[in-house]
Amino acid sequence: MSNTSTDTTLAQRPLRADAARNREKLIAAGREAFASDGAGASLEDVARRAGVGIGTLYRHFPSRIDLVEAIYVDEVRALCDSADGLMGLPPWDALVGWLHRFLRYVAAKQALAADLFAHLGEDADVFRSCRAAVFATGEPLLERAQHAGAVRPDASFIEVIQLVGAIAKITSAEPVEIERILSVALDGLRYETQPSRT
Repeated sequence: MSNTSTDTTLAQRPLRADAARNREKLIAAGREAFASDGAGASLEDVARRAGVGIGTLYRHFPSRIDLVEAIYVDEVRALCDSADGLMGLPPWDALVGWLHRFLRYVAAKQALAADLFAHLGEDADVFRSCRAAVFATGEPLLERAQHAGAVRPDASFIEVIQLVGAIAKITSAEPVEIERILSVALDGLRYETQPSRT
């Protein structure tokens, strides 16, 4: 479903097996550290969580922003790849399942995105590439649901993700409540035959 293979930002250069494992461990550890300690998490803590030395971290990620960018891109890749596992579902269920995954992605990545915006600017290549990957993944899911008659035909993908993004940024509700709000809002996308006027 995703078209990230042609995307230079999302594609990684091949690494030796041990180097690739260390990179993956560092990204996973960075994700955990930033989730628990926020953007101020120390790189020493990231290296410790990954079970590698700080020198190994710096070989892969010369600066904090390099690590943040790698985590951000990895999350976008995971979001896009998640669509593949939904294609066996009916069109409406596949779309809703992916949009709930998108909701969790937006909610979790706000701090990372803000950090990247501050350092790189909103027009940086990484954001253009990631937006393109999200559109290449999510837009076909919406179109498939529309062609099946499950979603109103006048809804555009940009409108849908703006809706989901706004819901993800509600700070006064618990995650389970946010998921519920999204479910209610998505019911407005369902196609309903309008009663004929006589």
